[in-house]
Amino acid sequence: MITITARRAAAGLALLAPTMTAFAADFKAGAWDLSVGGFINAYYTHSSCSGAQTFTGSGLALASQALGCGGNEKSTVIGNGLLPNALTVGAKSQQNGWDVGANLMIGAAVSSADAIGNNNNVDVRQGYMTLGRADVGSFKLGRDYGFFGKNAILADMTLLGAGATVNATQRNRVTLGHIGAGYTYLGHYGQMAYTTPSMGGFTGTLALMSPVDAATGVAEADDTPQVQAQLQYVGSGFKLWGTGKQQKFKDAGDGFTMSGVELGGSAAFAGFGLLVNLQSGKGLGVLSDADSGDLKQTNLLLQGTYELTPALKLGLSHGRSRIKEGAGTDLRDNTNLTGGAYYKLTDSVTVVGELSRTESKTFAGDKARMNGVAIGAILFF
Repeated sequence: MITITARRAAAGLALLAPTMTAFAADFKAGAWDLSVGGFINAYYTHSSCSGAQTFTGSGLALASQALGCGGNEKSTVIGNGLLPNALTVGAKSQQNGWDVGANLMIGAAVSSADAIGNNNNVDVRQGYMTLGRADVGSFKLGRDYGFFGKNAILADMTLLGAGATVNATQRNRVTLGHIGAGYTYLGHYGQMAYTTPSMGGFTGTLALMSPVDAATGVAEADDTPQVQAQLQYVGSGFKLWGTGKQQKFKDAGDGFTMSGVELGGSAAFAGFGLLVNLQSGKGLGVLSDADSGDLKQTNLLLQGTYELTPALKLGLSHGRSRIKEGAGTDLRDNTNLTGGAYYKLTDSVTVVGELSRTESKTFAGDKARMNGVAIGAILFF
């Protein structure tokens, strides 16, 4: 039985990319350089679900009628894609030889579940300060996204679109992109993080995260912080990374330790873009940390894009999240294949069209399929 509600399944799926607010308004106030920017998007999405009507076992079967199509054979939503609508505010200054800064993001959704209720799903996903120096590195304190899965989701072409058009998450929140079918959501945590200075293109990051409960209620945080670490290399036209995370959980039994590793890389050359990302571990969860309990899992994302013209980019991405152990009607895997066209109409507006197919399978061989269409646009300011 699916043990997660639509709203809880969607919790935390609002993304912010502060690096994408290139059109922010910049101004100076005393010793501070301030910036205000954000993004707005909306997509018409239509999904049709077939195969097994419901999955009676455990796990988040994204393509099932229960999640994919809101309990029906077909579903239509006009709402956000993988990104929410967001307002971002940044501040930076140099004081006593230190670079200091802060960032705050407030997100909101387009669609709501009914026509009378307030659309009050406001997501404050970021609120942090930074302190750094070129010879020392940088420190971050506050609420921000995790590092495990960050490079994958920020390079995912569906970040500008929709990817998996899952009704349960898009109504009152956002679509899933390849979350749960290619990678686990990067998460947002209270954290203290340190990043080294760049050393020949290499940087290292070590972060302590406030421990979190599993969104499905199957496990609770233990009394020690989550730890994430990343080693990254940035070269000419390519990037490589390795990331790990670990946290102890309490459950109805003896408890368990979530642990995962991630290896990935992206490259761009002559108009082509490539992305490969692999995650493997125990207790990673389908959507977020430990939501499927103490199970072994692998996530794989493969993507290729091509700039047909300076304004038009075409792409094809395939993601799979597979649980390695289970039985009967338990979820075995979710896969998503998305083809998209992304047309830069202006410097601020990108028009998007995507076709997607999501499949879910159980260990007993039951299958559910969801075909999705997404048409809309995103604006950065």
